[in-house]
Amino acid sequence: MNAKLAALGAAIVVAGLVLADSLYTVDQNEQALVLQFGEVVKVEDEPGLKLKLPIIQNVQFYEKRVLDVDPPVEQVILSDQRRLDVDSYARYRIVDPLLFFQSVRNEQIASTRISSFVNNALRNVLGNYTQLDVLSEQRGPIMRSIRDQVESNAKPLGIEIVDVRIVRADVPEGTVQSVYDRMRSEREREAAQYRAQGEEYSLQIRSRADRDVTVLKAEAERKAQELRGQGDAEAIRVQAEAYGADPQFFSFYRSLQAYQNTLGTTGTTLVLSPKGDFFKYFNDVTGRGLVPAVTQETPPGTNSAPPAPAPAAPAPAPAQPEPAPAAPGSPG
Repeated sequence: MNAKLAALGAAIVVAGLVLADSLYTVDQNEQALVLQFGEVVKVEDEPGLKLKLPIIQNVQFYEKRVLDVDPPVEQVILSDQRRLDVDSYARYRIVDPLLFFQSVRNEQIASTRISSFVNNALRNVLGNYTQLDVLSEQRGPIMRSIRDQVESNAKPLGIEIVDVRIVRADVPEGTVQSVYDRMRSEREREAAQYRAQGEEYSLQIRSRADRDVTVLKAEAERKAQELRGQGDAEAIRVQAEAYGADPQFFSFYRSLQAYQNTLGTTGTTLVLSPKGDFFKYFNDVTGRGLVPAVTQETPPGTNSAPPAPAPAAPAPAPAQPEPAPAAPGSPG
């Protein structure tokens, strides 16, 4: 009885083990390959509880989700002979598990192969562009070209490349200073060129301004000379008319101007004869004070100017002493 129970228990245990080895579960994020002696006999891509032959069959699971690959930093030489240390990453999905199993077997080998594909694509594509292109709006088309090249290499492995991106693109440490020096010299050259162009434009503007100033000054001087000539002519005409209207008043007015110009400043000393024509209006406003009066007969009915006052009599000479009487016997 005990032997029967032991045999039954052993049978139950063996049946449980066989049943446990015959069943497997495919998750929603997984896909599976059923292998028999290393050969693929079934592909399971639908989630659920599955059945297989125990012992002689095993199951290989693969991810359905997007997987990441982080390739090592790759140094790339651009078309302008500049070096960049490019840090990139890729994302892929296993779309054909049978082909994937036949090509690379597992995800570790797939990551290695994809890393080499990405680095090769970086060297091939970026070698046709300059550093400014990589940092400009052309970066999008450049990354699409890299992704297309990686995808064409990874497609035979049953892999779909979702995206390839550049995380960082740095100048190598050994060439940073040389790059800075080259950038500085380039900017200094551009600055010198811009300064030379600015100086040229400045000289052109100054020359045009000087020419315009010269023309304007000449035109203004010509206009001023014309106006001065017209003013002088008008002044001469007015003076001539005034002189013709009253010559005596004009002479008196000119003499007053001469007095003002000569005696109007302080510290002026003149040594002149008071009988000259310059002072003829000092004693008489008519200008005849120092000129001998000429007697003229005035026609009847004509008003004559009052005679000019006679000049003052000269002071009497001092009395001379009388001569002393002659001595007796001296000749008379």
